[in-house]
Amino acid sequence: MNKDLIKIFILSVFIPFLGFGQRPATENVVISGKVVDELSKQPLEYATIILQNVQKTDQITGGITNQKGEYNIQVPAGNYNIRIEFISFKTFEIKNKKITENTNLGTTKLIEDVAMLSGVELRAERTSVEIKLDKKVYNVGQDLMVKGGTISDVLDNVPSVSVDIEGNVSLRGNENVRILIDGRPSGLAALNIAEALKLLPADSIEKVEVITNPSARYDAEGGGGIINIILKKGKNQGVNGVVIANTGIPDNHGISANLNYKTEKINLFTTTGYNYRNNPGRGLMDSRFKNPDGSTRNFIDERRENDRLGTGFNSNFGMDWYLNDKTTWTNSVSYSNTAGENNSKVLFYNYDAERVFDFIRSRQLIEDNDRENLELASNFFKKFKRDGHQLMIDFSHSRNLRNENGIITDQILGANNAPELETTLNDQKSKRTLLQIDYVLPFAKSSQLEFGYKAEYLESESEFNVNSDVFGDNSFFNNIFEYNEKVNALYAQYGFKKNKFSYLFGSRWEHSNIDVNFLQTNSLNKKKYDNFFPSVFISYELPKESSMSFSYSKRISRPRGRFLNPFNGIESNINIFQGNPDLDPAMTDAFDVGYLKRWSKLTFNTSMYLNRTTDVFQFVRRESGAFIENIPVTIASPINLATEYRFGYEFTLNYSPYKWWKLNGNFNFFRNETQGDYSYIPFNQTEAVVQNFDNVAYSWFARLTSKITLPGKIDWQTNGTYNAPQVNAQGKSLGVASMNLAFSKDVLKDKATLALNISDVFNSRKRIFETNLPTIDSYNEMQWRVRSFTFSFTYRFNRTKNEKNQQRRRENGDDGGDYMG
Repeated sequence: MNKDLIKIFILSVFIPFLGFGQRPATENVVISGKVVDELSKQPLEYATIILQNVQKTDQITGGITNQKGEYNIQVPAGNYNIRIEFISFKTFEIKNKKITENTNLGTTKLIEDVAMLSGVELRAERTSVEIKLDKKVYNVGQDLMVKGGTISDVLDNVPSVSVDIEGNVSLRGNENVRILIDGRPSGLAALNIAEALKLLPADSIEKVEVITNPSARYDAEGGGGIINIILKKGKNQGVNGVVIANTGIPDNHGISANLNYKTEKINLFTTTGYNYRNNPGRGLMDSRFKNPDGSTRNFIDERRENDRLGTGFNSNFGMDWYLNDKTTWTNSVSYSNTAGENNSKVLFYNYDAERVFDFIRSRQLIEDNDRENLELASNFFKKFKRDGHQLMIDFSHSRNLRNENGIITDQILGANNAPELETTLNDQKSKRTLLQIDYVLPFAKSSQLEFGYKAEYLESESEFNVNSDVFGDNSFFNNIFEYNEKVNALYAQYGFKKNKFSYLFGSRWEHSNIDVNFLQTNSLNKKKYDNFFPSVFISYELPKESSMSFSYSKRISRPRGRFLNPFNGIESNINIFQGNPDLDPAMTDAFDVGYLKRWSKLTFNTSMYLNRTTDVFQFVRRESGAFIENIPVTIASPINLATEYRFGYEFTLNYSPYKWWKLNGNFNFFRNETQGDYSYIPFNQTEAVVQNFDNVAYSWFARLTSKITLPGKIDWQTNGTYNAPQVNAQGKSLGVASMNLAFSKDVLKDKATLALNISDVFNSRKRIFETNLPTIDSYNEMQWRVRSFTFSFTYRFNRTKNEKNQQRRRENGDDGGDYMG
């Protein structure tokens, strides 16, 4: 069945190309050239070239420019009126041009249309989604939904990306995602990426790049793809900036500033902010415990209330030094410090087999946590005389500290017994060092060679300690966990264009050296492996501003952090999460076919993808064999579960039916097939239990965002999301729909903006799933954060909206991350 699926996929890939090859040859000539911005001399990608035959006015053809601003268009010989257009630039025209042979029109320099910019208020602060064949670029701008929020809130608005209620990020439904900040791994993410994304404010982000099938230039890490978060850096001449203050219910108060001072030789920039947040949440788990014959033994209804209080300070400061017009050296330092409380109360309502009430057990956690991160980064960027010839050197070093201390009280309510006490200690520290060199050498015509080296070293240590009257033998929970990872990589790729085909072939080699060490038990797992990661990308330019592509890459997903650490929180003493230090990396073969079509008001991008992953990570729940007052303790852990096939179809569209109305839509349907068995030996038993995890599941995800400008220039934004149900081997997750609303109004002659957003309008955003084990059936709901209201005030000084946009178009494109694209 799997072989047939792969054959169908391969045939669907190559049939369109075979069709192109069978077209009859015609005697055409080629019109070529390049389009650039007159001021910055930067190439303009997706500029439109329109050719109208003078004799046959109904014969109109054309094309669009590539990333280098170049175009090649085949037309029958004749006389043509030629127009070259790009949004917010003045149209360039050539009248009655006689074309009888291959003709190069040279470099066309377009001039910005300032009147048009003022009329339609095109500005960099406006949120937009830029769809390309190899990636999607989400320009955060003034996204009303994320004011006063965090990076997690931003990602939850990005096409193809979803963030669950616990902050875990997935791409096309796949959680094996590599997340970069400014094109490199951040020290913030060394311990827990889901938590790290909640530390930085949304207002510090300029744009997000989503790369579903990366080339050899990128890290091979991340079977589901790469998300690159690019932080803001001021670019305007002189002193200018933006200050944002927000307040909300539940408590969400903060202030941040993005400032810069720029001259011809230097650019000083900083983003600094402080916030105080309360994120209340709640959950429930209703469980039916069964006897070996399947009959009911008893029921437990678990109810949970969470309060996560925290204050956070974050700041980055840096300087661009323009050594000359082609060389820039950037240095920056980033620091963040957060302190907070994570308090929870769990009530266990106990019933007998006839569901007659028995007693209530109360379990309360009071936890203090502190996090501190310091990162130094340096980037050297050199352009050479030839267009596209460049050298980039990146270096960064970061340190991360995290301390958590908790006190748990456990008692039966109404009984004459003293509460049992437990104390927990979880101290973590890590450091990460990165060196990366990328060199691009263009040669011949429309060809370039690129190669580079990367070294990334990660060292982390986690100490977990439990002192408990409930569990008895606490040694099961106590240990010091070390994780050291060294990855060295080399890559090379060659790209060229021939006629309407573009090709990119690459290969990456990575050497991984990993130590997993448990100091108290002197248990050491050493893993070394070498892997080659080939990649192939082929694109074809179709008529009428459309194109299609095929890509293949090999990826790796290395287990880290909580996936490996077997010592985790025990807020519930009968439902425990436990990492697995024996996890191996998962390997993925990723195939993707993409199609892109542009109309005047609509951009449509669709893709079909197939991922085959071996040793895939799968979370399983199992009965541990231990009991707390005759209640079985269940453990949830990740395992390597044989092979997974993920086949899906996705489309993304941008549609502007009117100047006052914009729509962005994203839809993803996928089929997920898992094959494998899992064997384990429960505590206090000698015989292994074997579970079969063969499973086929279908699911889909949809998001629609609408932006409308109301009378009085009030912007209204609506975001609706639906995650469809999905079946797995141990149960199923249920469908969840949610909606966000936001409104904004510009004031003080467009120097300031007032915004109000409502997150999770219907209080419906939850993770809902059912689990069926041999002796336990359970229903679970988890709401990480309840409905919230946030009001924000943004003030811009020496930077109006239109001035900001015009200036950015004059810049050289140094945004801290474009070299990754």
